[in-house]
Amino acid sequence: MKAMILAAGRGERLRPLTDRLPKALVPAGGKALIAWQLERLAAAGFGEVVINVSWLGDMIEAHLGDGGAFGVRIAYSREAEALESAGGIAQARALLGPAPFALVNADIYCDFDLAALRARALGERLAHLVLAPNPAHHPRGDFSLADGNAGNSAAPRYTYTGISLIDPALVAPVRAGERAQLAPLLRAAADAGRLAAELHAGLWRDVGTAGRLAELEALLARAKERT
Repeated sequence: MKAMILAAGRGERLRPLTDRLPKALVPAGGKALIAWQLERLAAAGFGEVVINVSWLGDMIEAHLGDGGAFGVRIAYSREAEALESAGGIAQARALLGPAPFALVNADIYCDFDLAALRARALGERLAHLVLAPNPAHHPRGDFSLADGNAGNSAAPRYTYTGISLIDPALVAPVRAGERAQLAPLLRAAADAGRLAAELHAGLWRDVGTAGRLAELEALLARAKERT
């Protein structure tokens, strides 16, 4: 199974830091955010990783190279302008192939066992999401969860972590080069009863702002002191 890391975003909420550094290379705990993802993917048995790049993408490619230092092989999907999540997947379709793949956002920190995604079979589902309890900055959540099915019900709702297993058929309506978000496609799949999910109760942080980056740095520093 291949994996894809979404790393093309501009990182507007992390400016001015991301004016000179791509969001994926923002450091946390002494290493780039995307490096944490690559290490965890390699440890989970993923050997091939596709990374989409756009804003300052050459810096990401120079930092990661062919992936050998992380124990993976990296293929880059280049976007002249960021195409959003679904657009990025559609653009990378030829690199990903026809089989389901793991999808991970570059700008998160999470201790979810990615090997669990490799062991899953989607069956008739179009995706399997990893959800988390709603953080303070996102109290309304993204999806409901009942009996392993993600839905659009009012409550209880949970937040999408940015980690999932995706069938390429999910983005079949999106043309290569088209800008498109993933959320509407996931909501449509939920309405059709074709979206699975599970709740992750462990550590997860969305590093979307300078404040949340500082919180993660402090958390990782405390963890290092305890070891």
